[in-house]
Amino acid sequence: MELRQLAYFLAVAETGSFTRAATAVRVAQPGVSAQIRQLERELGQPLFDRSGRTVRLTEVGEAVLPYARAALAATEAARHAVDELTGLLRGRVSVGMITSCGPLGLPEILADFHRKHPAVEVTLTEADSDDLVARLHAGTLDAAIIGLPSVPPAGLATQIVTDEPVVGAVAAGQKGPAELSIAELEHRPLISLPRGTGIRARLEDACRAAGFTPQIAFEASDPFLLADLAARDLGCAILPASVRAPGVRTVPLTPEIRGQLALAWRETGQTNPAARTFLADARAALPDCTP
Repeated sequence: MELRQLAYFLAVAETGSFTRAATAVRVAQPGVSAQIRQLERELGQPLFDRSGRTVRLTEVGEAVLPYARAALAATEAARHAVDELTGLLRGRVSVGMITSCGPLGLPEILADFHRKHPAVEVTLTEADSDDLVARLHAGTLDAAIIGLPSVPPAGLATQIVTDEPVVGAVAAGQKGPAELSIAELEHRPLISLPRGTGIRARLEDACRAAGFTPQIAFEASDPFLLADLAARDLGCAILPASVRAPGVRTVPLTPEIRGQLALAWRETGQTNPAARTFLADARAALPDCTP
């Protein structure tokens, strides 16, 4: 008994015709008929009733049908497993990250993956969140650490890896209130991450809700540079609460703005076995603050 015989048998059973089955499997009709006859000789019973205009399964044929389907499905699964392994051994993973997410341990995750799968090519790209999201949608990145805006990007799945308040940071010697309302930021020069970042998007959303557009005096991608500018009394820096720097005093904002970083990937269309393996490893290694 050969797999091709089972494939021809299944094609005849599904089409009800040797001619149509031959077309489906792209083999000349006499070849299909010969292989079916050989299968019937091996089994010692006819599988089809050929007496009518339509070929129909005999009782024996009906009994054989589910086993033929299972055998062919198992063969396809075996081929798929080999394809998966081949893809993992020879694949490529493209990862993106925003600036200053090193404390999350992404370099260690990448190094550990490389040790386990040395033949997989791994690349790392740094960009702002909007650019990373666009690259994820385009398929040029497989996964990325992004800053989440107020509304998560459509078409992407996310695992929130940090979730913390956003605070104002002013020069340590500057006197002022114990907390700042969003409305009080209207007339202050602000020091902020650039557009395209999650915290900047959330700041602009909060200011818009309060009825004004924020006055951004300085912007940079490095939160510690923002803190240094605030320490020199150049404005109020808008920073994640975890950023600690000398020479500044942090002030809570009301209503609260939260900063969230997330591992993001495409919800559908992920066919790269190496990328799927990396994503599973990364999700297991990173914190999960998703509600």
